[in-house]
Amino acid sequence: MVFQVAVAGASGYAGGELLRLITLHPDLELTVVAAGSKAGQTVGQIHPQLPELAERPLVGTDADVLGTADLIFLALPHGESAAIAAALGPEAMVVDLGADFRLTDDAAWRHYYGGAHAGTWVYGLPELAGSRERIAEAQRVANPGCYPTATILALAPLLAADLVDGADVVVVAASGTSGAGRSPSESLLASQVMGSMSAYKVGGVHQHTPEMEQGLSRAAGGPVRVSFTPLLAPMSRGILATVTAPLSEGVEVEALRESLHAAYALEPFVSVLPQGQWPATSSTYGANTVQIQVAADSHSGRAVVVAAMDNLVKGAAGQAVQNANLMLGLPEQTGLFRDGVAP
Repeated sequence: MVFQVAVAGASGYAGGELLRLITLHPDLELTVVAAGSKAGQTVGQIHPQLPELAERPLVGTDADVLGTADLIFLALPHGESAAIAAALGPEAMVVDLGADFRLTDDAAWRHYYGGAHAGTWVYGLPELAGSRERIAEAQRVANPGCYPTATILALAPLLAADLVDGADVVVVAASGTSGAGRSPSESLLASQVMGSMSAYKVGGVHQHTPEMEQGLSRAAGGPVRVSFTPLLAPMSRGILATVTAPLSEGVEVEALRESLHAAYALEPFVSVLPQGQWPATSSTYGANTVQIQVAADSHSGRAVVVAAMDNLVKGAAGQAVQNANLMLGLPEQTGLFRDGVAP
């Protein structure tokens, strides 16, 4: 069976990646391509990398038009999905790539995003214990953020096994410039980014912090506190996250590795690398894959987990398709790639 799908926010980077993946998916038919400010232009004018869709017109973001599809992807800026979702009606099947419905805590939403909290949908990280079944039964799924995806997958198994202390988690993660979206910004000019790395939103103010704490707390079965420092790297796509936490008494690296292998042995999109091999963003380009490696720092008494992934695929559009597959009753891997593109 072929399912008709619509994409709102198709002119952005994540929207463009969604279009690419949908055209390669054997069971999805793209029927509506919407992009409010770019309505009237063609896909080819915005995404020249998609010649198969070059002549397709971009239409306005209208709920009545979007609602004609079997499933709607919302790839809109944070804060814009709630109104469209409400207009679609409760029967519409939706995957939201924005942050509007990720958080369970109203106060956290108001603090980090501002304004009224629209509510909470099923959290779409299939590899997080218990999530896959909830996603498969859901009409509405909140696609996770890119940084939280890497961080939660890196540390959740160790917290669940009580191998590390969740009271002092430190995350330092670098992202490519596409993570900031397509809107022009002086800080994203090539002359500012090339040959340079810089920190931004330092000191617990990045909006992904509560999402990380929420996902890790669920895995740990208790509160987790995260200190997060994001970095802007001179690359267009990719995330490399270094996640550390205090080791529990007597824990050695073998236990850390065994825990990660046990958690992800049957997961098609998470790879725990052989000992001595460390994740690299370039190995995940174009793939819905997260690479993970772990070490035990005996000097500081901390576990060190490094995760790499493509922020536009597993961090956005690929994970959205993965969730859509589950919601539609399709094999989870359909239309997605485990292998990256290199060099």
